[in-house]
Amino acid sequence: MPETAAGDAKVTADMDRAEKIGLYFNFRHQNSSGSVFAWILAGIFLFFFITPLTASGEISLPDSEKKELYRQGAESFRRATEISGADPAAARELYGKAILRFERLVAEGDVRNGKLFYNIGNIYFLLDDIGRAILNYRRAEQYIPNDPNLAKNLTYARSVRRDTMAIKDKEKILQTLFFFHYDLATQTRLLLFGIFYISFWVFAAIKVFSKRPFTSWSLGISLFFTLLFGLSLYVEKRQSMTNLEGVILAGEVIGRQGDAESYQPSFADPVHAGTEFKLLEDRGAWWLIELPDGRSTWIPQQSGELVRR
Repeated sequence: MPETAAGDAKVTADMDRAEKIGLYFNFRHQNSSGSVFAWILAGIFLFFFITPLTASGEISLPDSEKKELYRQGAESFRRATEISGADPAAARELYGKAILRFERLVAEGDVRNGKLFYNIGNIYFLLDDIGRAILNYRRAEQYIPNDPNLAKNLTYARSVRRDTMAIKDKEKILQTLFFFHYDLATQTRLLLFGIFYISFWVFAAIKVFSKRPFTSWSLGISLFFTLLFGLSLYVEKRQSMTNLEGVILAGEVIGRQGDAESYQPSFADPVHAGTEFKLLEDRGAWWLIELPDGRSTWIPQQSGELVRR
């Protein structure tokens, strides 16, 4: 969406952006009985490969304080939207207060909720911080991967960032060949895995009492898809542990050929906020990253942040 002139036109553009990203504040968990059932089945079959997240051992905020932080954040956001037309500066200050409350819920309250990250991303988008908007949309994807509003907002945020990079040809080929791995959400693949896993044992039991050809075919097909989706889940789990992805947050950063300011720039142009990357090597103050088009460069660690916290 192109920016308009200052003054009233700018306020109107901001309100249009707020309407486009579809703000909502809903902190309900997204677990359905089907997805829970699939998780249980997947855990039985892939116990040594798909391990649950463990608690960090840190003391979290009490529930009463979490609710109060959420209430304060939601109230600040409500007041900001009400006065954004008359007093944009005050509205931005209130958006900032809402961000502080919600991010404290994440950092100190240990809240990992897709809708929370989604709303943090929305507020950053309204504050024209594209890097942190995309970062929090990506974090929300981990919990609500099939949310249509999230998908729309992430796509829109990516369309207005400064850098546009085509993905590598190898990545395109993999996404075409293994479309089910890239296009289907984790919960969907877990559910399909559970269905075919049960089907395999049902047809295995039937085969004991029946020698009809259809039982052998059904048994083979069930086994094939059980292994297919099981392998997909295993690969995803391994990638989440080894392929660390992140987002550039600095307005612009000059990529270097080595891990110090004294090295020559890697490219003619700097990379800008919202550019996504894969972390290849961590040397503390400097990261070696790979950009979507396959180029690699060193950046200061403080110029970006990883999606997985």
